[in-house]
Amino acid sequence: MNDQKFSNLELSRKQERFSSAGFILTAIGSSVGLGNMWKFPYITGEHGGAAFFLLFIVCLIIIGLPVLLAELALGRSGRGSAATSFVRAGGRRGWTSVGLLQVIAPFLILSFYIIVAGWTLHYAVSAFSGKLFSGEDFSSQFSGFISGYWPVVWQLVALLITGGIVILGIAKGIEKFNKLIIPSLVILLLILMVRAITLPGAEEGVSFFLKPDFSQLTAEAALVALGHAFFSLSLGMGILLTYGSYVRKEQSLGTASLAIGAGDLIYAFIAGLIIFPTTFSFGIAPDQGPSLVFIALPAAFSAMPLGTLFGGLFFVLLAFAALTSAVSLLEVPVSYAMERFHWGRTKAVCIIIAILFVLGIPSVLSLGAVSALTFGGKSFFDWVDFVTSNIMLPIGGLAITIFAGYYWKGAAEASGLRAGWFRVWLFMLRYVAPVLVFLVFLHTSGILQF
Repeated sequence: MNDQKFSNLELSRKQERFSSAGFILTAIGSSVGLGNMWKFPYITGEHGGAAFFLLFIVCLIIIGLPVLLAELALGRSGRGSAATSFVRAGGRRGWTSVGLLQVIAPFLILSFYIIVAGWTLHYAVSAFSGKLFSGEDFSSQFSGFISGYWPVVWQLVALLITGGIVILGIAKGIEKFNKLIIPSLVILLLILMVRAITLPGAEEGVSFFLKPDFSQLTAEAALVALGHAFFSLSLGMGILLTYGSYVRKEQSLGTASLAIGAGDLIYAFIAGLIIFPTTFSFGIAPDQGPSLVFIALPAAFSAMPLGTLFGGLFFVLLAFAALTSAVSLLEVPVSYAMERFHWGRTKAVCIIIAILFVLGIPSVLSLGAVSALTFGGKSFFDWVDFVTSNIMLPIGGLAITIFAGYYWKGAAEASGLRAGWFRVWLFMLRYVAPVLVFLVFLHTSGILQF
């Protein structure tokens, strides 16, 4: 890429900038997704509750924040898409391949993530209409829904909403959307938390989540907590690299990283105070895996006073959270397409969501409608999830730590850290984060098992 193209990219980035508050809210929105409302509760339930939550906090600090800051600093320094940030920040051409991996990964993730976002929209509508609670067999209701063809329609609805937001651009679309949704999420979270902790028998759930029993911790639990701390912040998937390219020079990235980490942690904390008091109050095991949200919780809402209202609010909350992350995932390939093919934003969004819709259909149908799309013991949906989440993202995160820790000569200036904090940050990137991310990769890929 020649200097003229670089100058054009820089000009386009100047035309689209986050405000300081808008950037932090948007970055929090990318982390406040289904991971903390859907995955975090059930992995916490599977690994002992409060002790696992404390371990998650430690992992968030020692690996999450250093890599988060590295991605933001690299993005702002490069002022390009995730594919070119490494080279534009001073890396050799070979780093372009690593950058491309961080464009492909979120694109593939969105192809199945948007399907689950569609589920949440369907459940929100069904809950408020009362249809969701018209029967008692929530397991059959869920399996019947995902094994049919309606999820294809809801997948398209979720894609169109996401695309419509991204078409409007950074300030008028993505930032404005998150400024509206994130405060709304906080209000919904607090309403549902108060309802949950005041349920009869909720004390047992609160105790499970907040009173640690360290005998429950295992080596596997430590690696799961480490992996979730990494992925809950949207690390290794190009989002923060891309968002960093739209950050103003005067924005303190250290302060922003702390605010984003705190937002992610608070969201997980409140989610726990919704899920666990509710499940314990109605005698539901908290370790039911992904079915916890779509099967167990509807059963709980159906049994509580005003359950239709609170169930509806819960799935609206879930849908909002899913869409904030979907918007962030879509912006990564859109930013790359605008840079690489010189497309306008509208053209890039329309082409990419059309491809995503087609690519997502095998994942939708593999969940029951077409049995031939299941092979090797996994559905097509599960295979895409496995390859992206367990292989591509850890590799992307490892590349960030190695580049920022060893190759990037402009890291000190780009980070904006004082000398003492910079040395701590560099030590973590060089000697701690790479080892831990590599262990996560070994575990999630199935090489390291317990």
